[in-house]
Parts: sequence; structure tokens; C-alpha cells
Amino acid sequence: MIYPRFQESVLKIPASAKYRRTTGWLLWLGAGLVTVQAQAQSLNLSQVVEQSTRQYPFLKSKQAEISSAERRLQASRVEYLPSLIVQDQYNYATSNSLNGSFFPNEGTAISTSGGVRPTAVSKASFGSYTSAAIEWRAITFGRIKANVAVADAELQRSRIDYDNELFQHQVRTIDAYLLLLINQKLVQIQRSNLDRAQTFKRVVDSGVQSGMRAGVDSSLATAEAVRARILLLESQQQEQVQRLRLSELTGQLQRNIQVDSMRFYTALPTGAPLSDSISPKNPALRLFQSQIALSSARSVATQRTSLPVISLVGVGNARGSGFSNQGDIFLNNQINGLGYQVSNYLVGVVARWNLTNILRVRHDYRSELFQVERFRQLYNEQQLRINRQYQEAETQYQVALEQARQAPIQLRAARQAYNQAKSRYESGLTDLPTLLQSVVTLNRAEVDGYVATSNVWRFLLLKAAADGDLSLFMNQVQ
Repeated sequence: MIYPRFQESVLKIPASAKYRRTTGWLLWLGAGLVTVQAQAQSLNLSQVVEQSTRQYPFLKSKQAEISSAERRLQASRVEYLPSLIVQDQYNYATSNSLNGSFFPNEGTAISTSGGVRPTAVSKASFGSYTSAAIEWRAITFGRIKANVAVADAELQRSRIDYDNELFQHQVRTIDAYLLLLINQKLVQIQRSNLDRAQTFKRVVDSGVQSGMRAGVDSSLATAEAVRARILLLESQQQEQVQRLRLSELTGQLQRNIQVDSMRFYTALPTGAPLSDSISPKNPALRLFQSQIALSSARSVATQRTSLPVISLVGVGNARGSGFSNQGDIFLNNQINGLGYQVSNYLVGVVARWNLTNILRVRHDYRSELFQVERFRQLYNEQQLRINRQYQEAETQYQVALEQARQAPIQLRAARQAYNQAKSRYESGLTDLPTLLQSVVTLNRAEVDGYVATSNVWRFLLLKAAADGDLSLFMNQVQ
């Protein structure tokens, strides 16, 4: 980086001000150096992948989904506990037919009754009522257990869904990393191509001005230089676009993210070949398996809702009224109705069975079975697709490996052809279009060489992704 030169004004500056100004420049320069060092620090592949998995918002949302499923599982286990409902109320009501009306306790009501007056009385009186009802569903024929199993299956599906998204995100990040590297190399190639075209243009222009070359050569050389500049601009654009895409995957948009080329430019993968079939631990397949398990658990829970529930119930209550227990008349002191005057308790065993609900549950159960079959077929379809991708990746990897081995031969031949055409043109033995064709061939060979090497790594990544094991790729990198 070239730093601007700081020049003092021609006016005379006091020594103290000059010292402060010089100190400010030094501080600014030091801060600039720190910034440049921070920007120049390159991240290797492991660092980029680690940063992307730690900061990417969508993965954080999946983690929140797991936490939510954990709470739902804990909530479903609360169903094993008995329910306890308490209430305490004070009211003001009339006494026609019922002496001491009250609000029910969530469906549990203790009946009150009284004689019917010959004439309606609109006068009201105070009353009080308190109750506590406890119910424990002692025998549910596996209904609660099935609901807990559904919540647990949802939790497992959320965890596997996160693992799959994490795996897919790592694959996308690594591929974006490789694409950025190849785009960076293409910028270097096109910059060298532009330097070569500009140098050649200067030589041609000199020859034209001296009368040794035809004027059309200068036009052709200019066109080639412009074409080389356009190629450079296009490669720079693609590099910046890919840099932004990679930084987006890391969870923090950075225009100047720097990555380490490591050995991707110079080395090819080595070691034993990968397996011939995909791993059963493939995250995408495991996700569909978890969907099948979840649907199966839901079908069981749905089926058991048609079974009866046997509960142990206990109720206690106390009541006060502004009416007399004799003669159905008002008490002299209506406030006495706010105090409790009598109390009762009730204990027993209750069996509830909604018989008409069996018909609806039967259809719901069959619906859930079809969902199980749906996810089973989706699993088969996903397995078929991954097997196809795996075989394609194997074929592409082998072809790319052979192309990368042939690329140096192509590059050497292109350089030799360029040097020969250049010498022949300088000697006047060939025309400029022939030389320009060799320039195009050399530029294409330079590009093809690095693209072929990059494709080997990308197809190895694709094969590891289809296999469901990224260590097959990362071990080659390390």
C-alpha cells in the first residue's frame, strides 16, 4: 500500500503545534498499519468453515429450534403429574330457584339447589365459594407415553435437521472458498495477459511509427490490449462477487475478506479412493429417517386417543351464603355471606371414554399411516438421487483428475507456440493475426490449467458431500 506524503504548510508553525501534528500523523500511520495487517491476514479453509458455522444466522435459528423442541419434550412429561385446580370467589347474586350461585371451577361444579319462589325476587345477596380439585390420570393406556414419544421424535428430528443444515452449509462454504481461489488466480492470469498485450502493443506501435510494420498491426494490437483489459475487468468483477458470497456464508459481509490459497493451486488430492457406496450416516438420509420416525410416533399417539382414561379425583369445597338455611330467607347481615359456613369433600375414581370419537380417530390414524408411507417414499427418492450424485461425482472426479494431469502439457505447448509465433513475427516471417491467435491459445491454456486443478478439488468435495462425510475432503487438504 502506498501511503500519501504529508507536507507541512509553507507558513511557519509553532514548535508545539508542529509536535502535536507530527504525533497525530504517527498515530494515524500506526493505525493504518494495524488495519492493513488485519486486512492482509489470510484465513485458511478450517478457519473460514469454523467462522461460518459459528456466525451464520440460519444455523443459529436451527439451534433455537432445537431448544424449543427440548422445552416441548419437558412440557409433555408434565402430563404424568396430577392436575390441581384451586379457586376462591366472592359473588353477589339473586336467589330465584338457586340459593347461592357460583362460577364453575373449569368444568368441575358442585351443584346448588333451593326451592322455587312463588314470585321472582330481584334482591341479591352476597355469597362465597372456594374449592380445590385434583385429578390424576392414573391409567391412560399409553396415551401420555405416546405423546412424550412424539415430542422426543420431534427433538431428534430437529437435531438431525440442524446436522444436515450444518453439513450442507459447510459444503457450500468450502465450494465458495474454492471458487474464490480460482477467481483470484484468474485475475492474476488476466493481469499478466494485459501486461503482455500492452508490452506487445508498444513494440508494434514503435514498428508502425518507424515504418517497419503496417498500420493495421497497430489497430490489431490495440484491439488485443482492449480485449485483455475487458477480460481483466470481468475477472475482477467475478472475484469481488465471489468474495461477497463467501463472506455472506461466514455470517458477516466483508468486501475485503482474504483467504489462504493453501495447496489448492499446486497439488492434487492423493491417497486411497473413496468407498463405492454412500454412507448410511448421510445427513440428508438421516433427516428423512427422522421424519419417518416422527410420523410413526404421531400415528401411535393418534391411535391411543381413542382409548379410555381412568382418573383418581378428589375435590374439597367450602361455601358461604347470605341466605338462611331455613325458610329460604335473607340473613339480617348480608356481609355474613362472605364467610364460609359449610364445607364438603369428594373422592372417587372416574373413567372417561368418548365412544363417538373412535370413528374420527380411526380416520386420523389412517391419515398418519399415509404420512409414514409418504416420508418412506421420499427417503427412497432421496437415496436414489444421492446415489446418482455420488456416481456422477466419481465420474467427474476421474475426468477432472486426468484433465489436471494434461493441463501442464497443454500449457507448455501453448507457451512454445507463442514464443515461436512471436519470434517469427519479429523476424517478419508471419503476420500479426497468427501471433494474436497464439496469444489467445496461451491465455486459454493458463486459465484451463488452474481451472482443471480447482475442478479436481471441487469434484472431490462433491463426492464427499454425496457420501455424507466431509473428513474425506478435509483429510486431503491437511
